Amino acid sequence: MRAAFGALGALGALALVIATTAVATAAPDPDRKLVYTGQAMGTAITVFLWTDDELAAAKAADAAFAEMKRIDGVMTTWTPDSEVSRINASAGQKPVAVSDETFTVIARAQDVAKRTRGVFDITVGAFKGLWKFDQDMDGSLPTPAEVKKRLAVVGYKHLVLDKAKKTVFLKKPGMAITLGGIAKGYAVDRCVKLLHDAGFTSFMVQAGGDMYVSGKKGETPWVVGIRDPRGATKDAMFATAPVEDHSFSTSGDYERGFVKNGVRYHHILDPRTGQPAKASRSVTIRAKDAFTADAWSKVLFILGPTESQKLIKREKLTDFEVVWIDDKNAVTMTPAIKQAVTVLKQPTPGP
Repeated sequence: MRAAFGALGALGALALVIATTAVATAAPDPDRKLVYTGQAMGTAITVFLWTDDELAAAKAADAAFAEMKRIDGVMTTWTPDSEVSRINASAGQKPVAVSDETFTVIARAQDVAKRTRGVFDITVGAFKGLWKFDQDMDGSLPTPAEVKKRLAVVGYKHLVLDKAKKTVFLKKPGMAITLGGIAKGYAVDRCVKLLHDAGFTSFMVQAGGDMYVSGKKGETPWVVGIRDPRGATKDAMFATAPVEDHSFSTSGDYERGFVKNGVRYHHILDPRTGQPAKASRSVTIRAKDAFTADAWSKVLFILGPTESQKLIKREKLTDFEVVWIDDKNAVTMTPAIKQAVTVLKQPTPGP
């Protein structure tokens, strides 16, 4: 779910990193691009602004970073007092009242869960601490019995929303949700709105694998690169595409994971099995907003190109386009994005 795109040329590979206060990494270069970097929501954040007004740019970037940190504080599972942590702590006991925005994000997640029949399911939060792909990653694997036990409390149908009271209730003790598969997209869209409200029209915002591109660099489109999942470096790209006023999001198996005995284990779990999904190496989505791209990229990664295209047809999903690299290293694209993508080379083989 992270580190989807590297922007090309002066943008490098988007090895992104949020500070509490935004600091310009360099003076304006001849093409007037200012870059602000930092860390939030467990990933690297970068704001690129096409402007020569450093003061206004720094102020706008500060506001965007503060918004990211605010949303993180509300929706994280890593602090006990967040709204999501309070929901999890009350599983099987009582509904928990939440803010409008947390309710909105969870309701959107539930809509995707229903449309995908559980392929997207935020109750995979129950696997936290069992599969170790975060700060706790040590290369260990859970036993089948441990996975089966956690799987028994995974299921979006056991999450109850009360729209009138703005409450969330997990019906089974031991249930837990995570918004890691959708909250960053929501946060990117919030930052995009802040930058637009501040008068900026040409910029990029990226949070790990979630990106929104607004406008152009003068008369030239922003161009982004799609990472080669098995490339020798994080800068290795297998394709490029111009992007304007759209979100791009990539879910890949290469950022948070490890290879053990020739098998790759990674953080994108299939809620139906409790195991890392195997049908794809990466999935890239171009969508109207990052909220849409973030959630659906996980679904299409888990399903792979064949089953995904059946879902797209069944649900009449017309608000995004997709590039898959599947488990056999084959590239598949939906028609509209195929016209825009330039393939530089075939993706590198490897486990």
